[in-house]
Amino acid sequence: MATYDELQLGDSASFSKTMSETDIYGFAGITGDMNPAHVDAVAAAEGMFKQRIAHGMLSASFISTVLAMKLPGPGTIYLGQDLQFRAPVFIGDTVTARVECIEKIEARKWVKFKTTCTNQDGKVVVDGVATVLPPK
Repeated sequence: MATYDELQLGDSASFSKTMSETDIYGFAGITGDMNPAHVDAVAAAEGMFKQRIAHGMLSASFISTVLAMKLPGPGTIYLGQDLQFRAPVFIGDTVTARVECIEKIEARKWVKFKTTCTNQDGKVVVDGVATVLPPK
């Protein structure tokens, strides 16, 4: 865990997960997002990616894992997130979410992190900026 005062610009942490069919169906069930691009192999084969893709928000949710569990860590309050989805994630891809401290806002004790998710080939699949309130 890192408090506002302990965090330094450039501090970073990451989390990796290999995307499974079970993950995608579980996320679809929890969120209600049953888009055929995620859950219907026949329909997805006719789509732009020619196979099922993971929900973009599933990959992006790994950013929350890093912020909440690693840096700053338990007690962190997630205030905001700017996201861009850059490339699809397929079943079997390994997604690595990485956060890097890029700005400290003294007046509010908020911290901004560059947030990036890459696949096993190093291709960026999600990027953006998160704003958090670190634990006290």
